[in-house]
Formats: sequence, structure tokens, C-alpha cells
Amino acid sequence: MVQFSGSVPINAPRDKVWAFVVDPRQVGSCGPGVESIEQVDDTHYKAKAKVGVGFISARFVADVEMVEQVAPERAVIKARGQAPGSAVDASATMTLRDGEGDGQTIMDWVADVTIAGTIASVGARLIEGTANKMIGQTFDCIRTKLEA
Repeated sequence: MVQFSGSVPINAPRDKVWAFVVDPRQVGSCGPGVESIEQVDDTHYKAKAKVGVGFISARFVADVEMVEQVAPERAVIKARGQAPGSAVDASATMTLRDGEGDGQTIMDWVADVTIAGTIASVGARLIEGTANKMIGQTFDCIRTKLEA
């Protein structure tokens, strides 16, 4: 299991940030490689994404569940994805708090990710580097859309 975490300052009010981050289609539009997000019901979604790590590329189909929502401060999601020869399990917790500036929101987040199969074989360093790059791109996009 690999754990990722961080804090992201966003120059937008908390209710606006909350509305964006609990909408999987909005967040999905910022995810590198995300091809589609389909709502199953109020808390369940199906996502398709193409992920490349090193020389291995895989198309994942994931079940995503919004496990907990405490508006406008805390959300927990779980995802389980499958690709030919690979699997990923992830859970993420996001907490929003007011920043120091007027109308600024700080998003603190933690994600636990377990990868198995072919993609896991490329090695932890490569996976972590790729994941950190994708996380950075996702948050840059979220910030750009919310600060517009």
C-alpha cells in the first residue's frame, strides 16, 4: 500500500469548492486519462480511465463510491478498479477548511492506494512518480476551474 497526502490552497469560497469536489464528473474532467464517468445512483459511479506507468498502459474500469459526505467539510471516497492483469484499490479522505485569505479554502487530503498485477511489477518508485505527477495535474486543473 502506498499513501499519498497533501494540502492544496484554492482561492475560492468553501461552498464553491465543496460543490465541485463532491461531483465526480467535475473532478473526473480534471483527472489525467479519465475517459468517462457514469452515475449509477446518488453515491455510486463507474469510471473508465487509461493509465500509463513506465512502458505499461492499462485501461481501468472502476467502481467509485462516495462513502461519506459532511458538507462542506469532509468527504470520503472508495474506488476499486480492474484492468486486464491489474487491479487497484483506493480510499481517499478530503477535508476542507477556511484559508487565511478572504475566500480562500484549504483542501487537506489523504489517499491510500494498493496496486496489484502487471502495473505493480514496474516498481514502487515509478508508480509513485507517475501518481504524484497525475495528482499534481489534477489539482492544477481543479484550482484553475475554481479560481476562474
